[in-house]
Amino acid sequence: MFRPGIPLPSTGQSTEEGQPRPKEEAPRPSAAERVRTLVESKATASLSIPGIEAAATPGEHLADAPAARAVTPDGDVLLLLPSGSAAARAAAYAQDDELTCVMEITDVAPVAIPHRIRGRAWVAGWLTPVRERQRAASAALLAPDGGPVGELLGIGEAPAGGGGGWALLRLEVGEACVDDLWGAEAVEPEALTTAAPDPLAPHEAELLQHLHAAHDDQLRRLCTLLDDHPDRACGARGRAIPVALDRFGLRVRFPDAPGSPFDARFDFPEPVRNVSELRRAMHALFEAAG
Repeated sequence: MFRPGIPLPSTGQSTEEGQPRPKEEAPRPSAAERVRTLVESKATASLSIPGIEAAATPGEHLADAPAARAVTPDGDVLLLLPSGSAAARAAAYAQDDELTCVMEITDVAPVAIPHRIRGRAWVAGWLTPVRERQRAASAALLAPDGGPVGELLGIGEAPAGGGGGWALLRLEVGEACVDDLWGAEAVEPEALTTAAPDPLAPHEAELLQHLHAAHDDQLRRLCTLLDDHPDRACGARGRAIPVALDRFGLRVRFPDAPGSPFDARFDFPEPVRNVSELRRAMHALFEAAG
């Protein structure tokens, strides 16, 4: 089993300390679901390959960021990169599928808040080019991500800045881990294969921005639901910023609480499967706080 020794640096979530803990029986996304969600999201990702020095210029460094990502039914991660990037060149010349790689994904809240990085995920394994006969099927998996799939199939423009086209690579997962608002956990490849991404993830940024811009009063009133928290009246005296949303509930940050800033988790009665069910769940949550 490949063990790259993935580091787990701090994500800087200082507001976690002292926040109300969710009830033990409250449902929560598994570590595999959280990693799968980040892998298939548009969060910033970077690749690290042992033995390959980082590019000297900012432009060259950005060339190693995948333009699109997707997960295959077998659990491999597809990556679309400019063919001139360091990762693509290294994969093209690697022997016996021995090119090890770590992909780091950084999840940043879509609203302006203190400690804006919500978490990071690491996926480590072996990097290889996708075989010619698999390119069309692999490109179809990448299409929903909005990547330059047309160029991959022989249509459209070349990548900005040149580089001769696109390289489609496969990252065979050896291990993964996540360090986020829920905590730090390791994920086995089999669990990542069977996990499903959160259904709200494609809409989360827009939904959080809408809540922040249009529902400030309702968000602040959610503080009244925190019966066991000493700062339950904080909503009347400060900001309430929506920081994360998933099928199980909403996380709100109260940065101006009298005691100390904290996050609070507000669980939905039932997990939601789409935006329509989310509207009903949010309406019920605001009614309970009203």
